[in-house]
Amino acid sequence: MKVIKAKTAGFCFGVKRAVDTVYEQVDTCSGPIYTYGPIIHNEEVVKDMESKGVVVLRTEEELDDISGGTVIIRSHGVEKRIYDKLEAKGIRIVDATCPFVKKIHNIVQKESAAGKYILIIGSPDHPEVIGIRGWAGEHAAVVQNTDDIENIDFSKNRNICVVSQTTFNYNKFKDLVEIIKKKSYDIIVLNTICNATKERQTEAESIAESVDAMIVIGDKHSSNTQKLFEICHRACNNTYYIQTLDDLDLNQLGSVETVGITAGASTPNNIIEEVQNNVRIIF
Repeated sequence: MKVIKAKTAGFCFGVKRAVDTVYEQVDTCSGPIYTYGPIIHNEEVVKDMESKGVVVLRTEEELDDISGGTVIIRSHGVEKRIYDKLEAKGIRIVDATCPFVKKIHNIVQKESAAGKYILIIGSPDHPEVIGIRGWAGEHAAVVQNTDDIENIDFSKNRNICVVSQTTFNYNKFKDLVEIIKKKSYDIIVLNTICNATKERQTEAESIAESVDAMIVIGDKHSSNTQKLFEICHRACNNTYYIQTLDDLDLNQLGSVETVGITAGASTPNNIIEEVQNNVRIIF
């Protein structure tokens, strides 16, 4: 009987930085502390922050209602206009945007100003992509599949700049880029998928191919965890997606000899260890 835990499971650099930023503000800041949106996609972490007095502003209307305090920008980043609104209201801003996401903001802002049409490969409803789109200017679009690409008018001979959501599936990104390249001759492609994301996906797939069952731990709203599950499920039919140990039926693992465990970038280490320790017990 064997349990294999992915070395890349758990908090990535950007998530750890964002979480640490909030707790530092709790310890040092006077006055109300808000995050614009959940700081990361993990309910357990957000609940702990709320227990310490941090208020999550989940809509722009809630943001409009505050008149002071500190607003921490979530790790996913936000549109430029949100910064402008906060500055106009005189609210203190603490920016916990992942540096890799911030880099994309700078890229699309620069390339858009240079006349490029910006294509963002990613999930259009994901907060990171919404934030990137908000820095990309008027001439931009988000695509996540071949149908979306077909709806883009490439006949205007636009100069195109392609970027990606940091947590997008790397293989899907490559496939979509190949399709886009056939549509336009004047195109620059910047692979902005985070290296940690690619490494996590590659390791998870490798483990899933070698085990009898695979456990993927992460919040249901976490894009990178959803993609990990998709990758693992293709490699191992016996794959389970859980948020905490309470979601796992340990009896389902009773007849297997090897179990793999990985986790999304927003999953705290204590949750991973709890799952790992309890899976070992049944063996």
